[in-house]
Amino acid sequence: MQKSLKNKIIKIASITLAVILVCIGGFFIYVSDYYRADESAQEVARAEYVTNTAEGDYVISKSENAKIGCIFYPGAKVETKAYLPLMDELARVNIDCFLIDMPFHLAFFDVNAADRIIQANSQIEKWYIAGHSLGGAMASQYAYEHQDTISGLILLGAYPYKEYPLDKTLTIYGELDTSVEDKIDYTQNVYVIKGGNHAQFGNYGKQSGDADAKINAKAQQIQAVAYMHTFILFGDWSI
Repeated sequence: MQKSLKNKIIKIASITLAVILVCIGGFFIYVSDYYRADESAQEVARAEYVTNTAEGDYVISKSENAKIGCIFYPGAKVETKAYLPLMDELARVNIDCFLIDMPFHLAFFDVNAADRIIQANSQIEKWYIAGHSLGGAMASQYAYEHQDTISGLILLGAYPYKEYPLDKTLTIYGELDTSVEDKIDYTQNVYVIKGGNHAQFGNYGKQSGDADAKINAKAQQIQAVAYMHTFILFGDWSI
């Protein structure tokens, strides 16, 4: 009887181990299939004012004495570099931009990644945090939990995950992005880009399930950055 019980335990343990290994294998297959940055993003990565840190983050600094910093959380399963063209545009007006490299390209694995940026850049006097899609949701959680540090939240193709003050939040999404339009039930500081879709805040091509945009990625990003600049430099306004 003891032998029978031992065999049952071994069998259960073997099945459990097999299930765990299958889950681990499935996870790594899932995260290895992500959207790659296109050549325009690769080109920005080679610019002399762009630094790739030991943690894999990108720092875009075009001004010697910038006092405003914007930390950006990428969307789910998108290569970090894909957001460099967007950050390149944002950094044109004396704003240092910090593009976070997330574990497995999923922001919920390191919600507090902004901590390392803030701690390493004491010269920045005013911090904003932004994010696209899942990155926006996680950025909103960080902003909510660090209201003494974060001056404003910027959501691209995303909606608040936590109740961060709306007068300190800018929300931008594409007209054709059906993934967020029903979730945004507020109007303060909300901007809809005509002809825009979900994916084109980054440079990684077409995203599965996304609508075809009626404008190109550069046009969508230029419009988004114009509103980001206004929000960062002048604060709350009603649209």
